[in-house]
Amino acid sequence: MSLKSYKALCEVGGEKRKGVKQYMNKFQKALASALATGAILANTVLPVLAQTTIVISGNGTNSDNTSNVSFTQSTTVVQSNVADVNNDVYADADTGDNDAKDNTGGDVSIKTGDADVDVNVENTLNSNSAQVDCCQGGDTEILISGNGSDTDNDANVTLDNSTTVFQDNYADVTNKVDAYADTGDNDAKDNTGGSVSIDTGDAETSVTLATTANANSATVGGSGSGSGGSLSVRILGNGTNSDNTINLALLGSLALIQGNVADVLNDVYADADTGNNDAKDNTGGEVSIETGDASVDVSIDNMVNFNWADADCGCLLSDLLVKIADNGSDTDNDINATLGSLLTVFQGNCAGDGPSGAGSLGDSDCGLDNIVDAYADTGDNKAKDNTGDPGDDPSVVTGDASTGVEIENSGNSNVYGAVSEWELPEWDFNFNFSFDLSDLLDWLSDHS
Repeated sequence: MSLKSYKALCEVGGEKRKGVKQYMNKFQKALASALATGAILANTVLPVLAQTTIVISGNGTNSDNTSNVSFTQSTTVVQSNVADVNNDVYADADTGDNDAKDNTGGDVSIKTGDADVDVNVENTLNSNSAQVDCCQGGDTEILISGNGSDTDNDANVTLDNSTTVFQDNYADVTNKVDAYADTGDNDAKDNTGGSVSIDTGDAETSVTLATTANANSATVGGSGSGSGGSLSVRILGNGTNSDNTINLALLGSLALIQGNVADVLNDVYADADTGNNDAKDNTGGEVSIETGDASVDVSIDNMVNFNWADADCGCLLSDLLVKIADNGSDTDNDINATLGSLLTVFQGNCAGDGPSGAGSLGDSDCGLDNIVDAYADTGDNKAKDNTGDPGDDPSVVTGDASTGVEIENSGNSNVYGAVSEWELPEWDFNFNFSFDLSDLLDWLSDHS
């Protein structure tokens, strides 16, 4: 697949994203070193050749013999995910906002139960996994032998193996949560002739947001991919004045491009309130306000943008034999062999406006924004303008107010090559994923 074709493939939502060539340029400038459900593809490409034999042999005097052979194997894997997730949650638990007023001749009591709000949002999206064998495979034998005098014998052989892997993820996640737990805002006023009490329950709000997005795992070749076969090139026993030439080219290229863009916005408003109670303008009895506890717990965990790649295509040949021997006088014998291998790996991540223009990778929006407003309130209670001879002074007793906010961001990690010292501790998230990616995430957890 050409770069132009891949660029066309990346057009999403009517807004054309930049192609692989532009990705490469930006990756080189913005490499950051330090899941998951989605499209998972395991692609194993078998060798195109089992065995190749080219023989020019036993031809008569003054013959002109030529063999032109070209074998081409091309493998292209394209994996692309786009996720646009918008979670908008409004959760309210309210036992408050009660009124007891304008009563005459008895005790007045307001007692509320507990109010609990628990919001849990978990986003797991965008992963690619590819396993590709880049070895040519099979045995190749080229032989020019036993031809007569004054012959012209040529064998031209090209074996070309090309592997290209594109892995690309784009995640746009918005989590907006408004959570309220309220047992307060109670009024007991303008009552006459008895005791007045307001007793609220506890208010608890818990919000948990977990976003795990954008992981690429690629294994190309490697020690487990097998041998690339053997190569034997020989010019043997040809007649006087013969001209014998073997031109051989074995070419291998691998391009591995991994890119992630994450734009995550967590906007949380969490409120737990047992306060804002009024007991006033009461006559003739004791007045008391006692609130329960108010607690807010917000936990945000963002894990985005991981690339893991292991590429080893050093398996073109297990054995190589090149031989010119026993040819007649005045022969002209040439073996020209070119064995080439090109490996290109690009890994890039974008999550937040970082240094060196990392925030403009692929000209896509990328950011990691956590906005949290957390309130726990047991106060703002009023006991005033109460009259009479109750025996005890008016009292206000509040519960505890506690707010806990925990935000953890991890990501933008590129790992190339096997990391044998990785261990396998317990991991908090349940990734049903390949062990290569699990190794990466485990290692990151240990070294964060």
